[in-house]
Amino acid sequence: MKKILVGGFCASLIVGLSACNNDTMSEETPKIAKTETATAVHHALTSGIDFANFDKSVRPQDNFYSYVNGTWVKNTVIPSDRTSTGAFYDLREKSRDDVKAIIEEVAATVDLKAGSDEQKVADLYRSFMDVETLNKLGVTPIESELAKVNAIKDKAELVTYFARSQIIGGGTPMAFYIGVDAKNSSRYATHVWQYGLSLPEKDYYFNQEERFVNIRKAFVAHIEKMYTLAGLANPAKSAQAVLALETAIAEQHWDVVQTRDSSKTYNLYQVKDLATLAPDINWKGYLAALGADKQTDIIINQPSFIKGLNAVIKDTDLATWKTYMQWQVLTHAASSLSEDLDQENFAFFSKTLNGQEEQQPRWKRGVASVNGLLGEVVGKVYVKRHFAPAAKERMQVLVENLRGAYGDSIEALDWMSADTKVAAKDKLAKFDPKIGYPDRWENYDKLVIKSNDLFGNNLRASQLSHEKELEKLGSPIRKWEWHMTPQTVNAYYNPTMNEIVFPAAILQPPFFNMEADDAVNYGGIGAVIGHEMGHGFDDQGAKFDGEGNLRDWWTEQDLKEFSIRGKALINQYNDYAVFDDLHVNGELTLGENIGDLSGVTIAYRAYQKSLKGKEAPVIDGLTGDQRFFIGFTQIWRAKIKEASMRNRVATDPHSPAQFRALGALSNMPEFYTTYDVKPGDGMYIAPEKRVKIW
Repeated sequence: MKKILVGGFCASLIVGLSACNNDTMSEETPKIAKTETATAVHHALTSGIDFANFDKSVRPQDNFYSYVNGTWVKNTVIPSDRTSTGAFYDLREKSRDDVKAIIEEVAATVDLKAGSDEQKVADLYRSFMDVETLNKLGVTPIESELAKVNAIKDKAELVTYFARSQIIGGGTPMAFYIGVDAKNSSRYATHVWQYGLSLPEKDYYFNQEERFVNIRKAFVAHIEKMYTLAGLANPAKSAQAVLALETAIAEQHWDVVQTRDSSKTYNLYQVKDLATLAPDINWKGYLAALGADKQTDIIINQPSFIKGLNAVIKDTDLATWKTYMQWQVLTHAASSLSEDLDQENFAFFSKTLNGQEEQQPRWKRGVASVNGLLGEVVGKVYVKRHFAPAAKERMQVLVENLRGAYGDSIEALDWMSADTKVAAKDKLAKFDPKIGYPDRWENYDKLVIKSNDLFGNNLRASQLSHEKELEKLGSPIRKWEWHMTPQTVNAYYNPTMNEIVFPAAILQPPFFNMEADDAVNYGGIGAVIGHEMGHGFDDQGAKFDGEGNLRDWWTEQDLKEFSIRGKALINQYNDYAVFDDLHVNGELTLGENIGDLSGVTIAYRAYQKSLKGKEAPVIDGLTGDQRFFIGFTQIWRAKIKEASMRNRVATDPHSPAQFRALGALSNMPEFYTTYDVKPGDGMYIAPEKRVKIW
């Protein structure tokens, strides 16, 4: 089931992936033991460098990414059940294996207590793995939902059903979520975000290049086949109707650059005034069905989309809308239904759109299902087994060293005024780092999981998630809440809470190596820490103050200087060619590129500070600075299928991996000194054109 739960839309405010968790702590959090600090253990540690990946035929001055990772790139084959491989992706596979072991151990236990967390984990996994039952059921699990769609009598009921679809994890043209009010971070507010498209981004509906035309043809064929497999009426006609309506919805969508603008997406409306914005949308019925009708105001993230959607609702006949909602039920449930529907769903969304040759083994998808619905149950066990207390303490040292280095860097800026520096350092001091795992764990007591009801399990989990989100309204801000599970290989910055978060699973080699010297760790996890801190000061994060409020704390001249540097970075990345006919979108990726440049710059400064004036040891023939830059570059080791890469360039605010390394290092004077980069070298940028922001 494709989720459109609240967490999916928190991404507009949280730089990074997110999911919504609850507060109840169901067992004691592991205690942290004392250990040596990161700066006291040089003598027995390794370099942490994987020399087998190097391509010595490439000069480091010309392409440092290929120098460090080139042999790996040449020799690595992307597994047929994946669209990518590399440092991040390999760690995710390891995390999945670790979680699988936990799940299978629980599932092998007999006589689990009904209603216990263990029973829920075991039966959720069983419900996913029981293909025989799924095949017998066919489309039976969604028949009652399809009947609700068919019973819609008018457009007022249609909009009310949008709310119903939201609550059960289905599709809807506009998505409701609850998040911190960006201009009043002491309260939660309701929001509405544009939604409703099956294809990755609005350009897929209008671009006349052959690739996009073929994708649209394949999309129509896919819908027709799904309708045929489900035994629904008029497959061919319905497929054309769905594409036409989604195209009309897409025409109203903001593009991916506009939607990442925190200022433009903050539009506070009084609920009583929504009829002025969109008179043909049944706001009263919609909000009542969501359980949010007691709120007097709401944030509309893209007002022109809602205004345009109003016209689409008004001008499109009810029968077409019912066909569209029928499709939303079917496509969002497909992976929870019979094999034929599941495989056809894979064939279009994974194979045609992203180039994935084979579907993942069912156990991998079963683990993902458990992680998605019961992530913190297995997360508690994962932390005990795979996250050493010493790792948390060493990370805490790294974070504080990075914070100190960031403060020094702010103070040393020659383009920022004293007043803005005071505000920037105040924000830095208020960063809330979260490392490893939550202090309070999610409570799943109300969730009913059955071993023979996969669709129902997903539906009930979505309903419960919605109920928990509603509980936030009028309640204190949940500072302890995490938006990723401990077994997630990722990290994020949350501007409305001014927090930087590092789940346990990313704290492993090549990002964080307890057996390695500081240099490679500062280049790896240090740059990740710096990256997340950097999001607090990127083109969007810098709009938020230390309390998490969207507020202008810059002087006019400082903001102008900041914007000049941002535009230079946009131009630099616009010049990077992913393929002959496709370049990086410097505007879309600006925030992440600032994060990368800031991250490695501050991590280097923190590494130098950690040496306390002493010379770094030479290990494996490499100086400390060399190990630092190699450590940074080896974390971006990646290989991605072309179709998937093209989709990512269109929709992903992160630059492709090689440019994340090359773009940042090409701006660092210390890299030039370490590797003697000179005019004419591939990595060379003239000093006056190099970008330094933080």
